[in-house]
Amino acid sequence: MKIIHICLSSHYTEGMTYQDNQLPDQNAKDGHEVIVVSDCYQYEGARLVKVPEEDRRLPSGVRLVRFAYDFMVNEIFTSKVRKSRKLYGFLCLEMPDVILFHGVAGWEMLSVARYKRAHPEIKLYIDSHEDFHNSGTFWLSRILQYRIFNRFLVKKIYSAVDKFLYLSLESKDFLREMYGLDENSMEFYPLGGNVIPRVKKLEYGELIRKQHGFSREDVIIVHSGKLEPGKRTADLITAFSKVSSPKLKLIIIGSIPEDQQGVLMSLISRDENILYLGWKPGDELVAYLCAADLYFQPGTQSATMQNAICCGTPIALYPYTSHEPYMRGNGYFVSCVSDYIKVFHDLTADSDCLKGMSEASYSIACESLNYKVLASRLYR
Repeated sequence: MKIIHICLSSHYTEGMTYQDNQLPDQNAKDGHEVIVVSDCYQYEGARLVKVPEEDRRLPSGVRLVRFAYDFMVNEIFTSKVRKSRKLYGFLCLEMPDVILFHGVAGWEMLSVARYKRAHPEIKLYIDSHEDFHNSGTFWLSRILQYRIFNRFLVKKIYSAVDKFLYLSLESKDFLREMYGLDENSMEFYPLGGNVIPRVKKLEYGELIRKQHGFSREDVIIVHSGKLEPGKRTADLITAFSKVSSPKLKLIIIGSIPEDQQGVLMSLISRDENILYLGWKPGDELVAYLCAADLYFQPGTQSATMQNAICCGTPIALYPYTSHEPYMRGNGYFVSCVSDYIKVFHDLTADSDCLKGMSEASYSIACESLNYKVLASRLYR
């Protein structure tokens, strides 16, 4: 079976632990021919940088093809419309059995719908990463880009799409309210991860503890991402530093935007129990998630949360509605600094509860988040 993932809105970046990376890799492991079609942008830390068009084979066996956007009016307009005249001809040449278009956004949804109508035997899925927290947050963008432009496109393609796949409960609300999609046209398809075996988790844990001189009694807390204000990293560090315990170790992984460098690095430098490691590629990040006794994500949503659960790691999350399916005895909901401090005090007093939470994370991972299971959905 030939599967094409179209990521013209998501800036495919090698070495990440995003759905765009892990799902195609799993498709390839399952023996399918897999192509990822991306735009000509990728992340370098927190920066989005432009790269040339390319067509090459990745180590996973996935073929990566990049197409530039067609220039329209100016760079801003071009980046919003996301048109690439090369896509339709490429689909006709490659003749996929399954197309998964990532993100309900951009002109090229018309191309995939056109191809589906010409080849009704194929499967066409479009997944939604959008919700009211991360899309259309400025009123003008919400009206022009989503309520008018994208809604127009969705009405044009609706009859050709087999299913709109929403990644969270809040994405479902977004699809319903912004585009008028009904229940029958949608299906829950969560972000997932690769479940790490317990033996491998223990190996990673011992390696990381030895590397940083941590004892087995130390409680490792990991926080990661593009460390913008919405991640609430400064609040997390402040709360952590108020709980004086040499037993707690906070490891921060990710890229710090320039406007946050001064604030965050100043806070980090004041506490010897905080370790900032900068950006790490996906495989190294997974090692740290496995070693962590708790993954702490107090701010905006991130796919790293699902990866942490797949590492059998307890979690501390902001109580977004979309997080509710992933919190079943495997961690804490934290909404403010006082909540963070309480968690740290509780772990200082008794961290044994984390063992049961780890098992609960593994249960959730195996039931709902395993990309091997999620990938199989595309084969029927």
